[in-house]
Amino acid sequence: MRIASVGTAFPPHRYPQAEITEALKERMQDKLEIPAIMNRLHSNCGVEYRHIMFPLDTLGARNGFGPSNDLWIKGALELGQQAIQKALDHVGLTPSDISAIFFTSVTGIACPSIDARLVNLMGFPKDIKRTPIFGLGCVAGAAGIARVADYVKAYPKQYALLLSVELCSLTWQEDDYSMANLVACGLFGDGAAAVVIAGEETEIAQRPTSLKNPCPRVVDTRSTFYPNTEHLMGWNIDEDGFNIVLSADVPELVKTQLRATVEGFLTDNEMTMQNICSYIFHSGGPKVLQAMESSLSLPANALASSWNSLRQRGNLSSASVLTVMQDFLLNRPGSPGCYSMMGAMGPAFCSELLLLQW
Repeated sequence: MRIASVGTAFPPHRYPQAEITEALKERMQDKLEIPAIMNRLHSNCGVEYRHIMFPLDTLGARNGFGPSNDLWIKGALELGQQAIQKALDHVGLTPSDISAIFFTSVTGIACPSIDARLVNLMGFPKDIKRTPIFGLGCVAGAAGIARVADYVKAYPKQYALLLSVELCSLTWQEDDYSMANLVACGLFGDGAAAVVIAGEETEIAQRPTSLKNPCPRVVDTRSTFYPNTEHLMGWNIDEDGFNIVLSADVPELVKTQLRATVEGFLTDNEMTMQNICSYIFHSGGPKVLQAMESSLSLPANALASSWNSLRQRGNLSSASVLTVMQDFLLNRPGSPGCYSMMGAMGPAFCSELLLLQW
């Protein structure tokens, strides 16, 4: 099983962090007791730019969950199609070559699901297997690759596709003045990523891998659930839509739990952290990345790609780790034979890890 390609797509509306902050303050300032709090929170998010699906001057134009979700469907189809096409083009495939499509998002809902609508738009096979996934949040990028890898392990002659679309800006709540929401509207951005996974017996998986043709093998995956932590992250959903649940305790849990999870996973594969040449981790935010670095005692710049993704795009929820994966494929591939650890954490609270070999 190999990660053959990653394609990404972002909305055309890209703004500096300060400009987004000012636009939000303008709408909230009469209701916020201390507008300066938003300046401080947003400047500490580690974000310099973000893409958002619709222009800043449309903030406040939506009324309730229904209109926001309609915009999510429109944006998800647009960005999803772009990301898939880029991923397919990179390896010379067409939609007709794909046997299964997995779709994940936590920022909107649709029935028929987005993947079903893309089957009609893009000409996927009539017998394509579809698996829409909702509720995994930030962990879903890594979890999605793991589930697709499970599929092609059972069907080694097939290609399968993971699509993540997250339009986090459509979940910002203007009437929610909680610290969690103020942080979220300064941290999360919009984007999409698609990943092609090649079964072991496909033509792509049989090609020799090299620094010019990186195609890492999925060696193993590990899902870990941390009991009684569901209160740390997620959504409260009401007539206004998705209201963020985001505890300040998340970084501490990452710091205390991640190392044991990683070491246990590696031990089961008769390896140690010394065997890992790089870490492809979700860009959860400065405190989460710092907790990852601290927990694993990582050297300076070990998570440089994750930090850069955060600076340039913000936290894209499930799509973030996939953009980091793309950066490794294009700019930072491992030497043939070396190992990487891919990972993300998210609501439940839980983690997903993948052991990759270049």
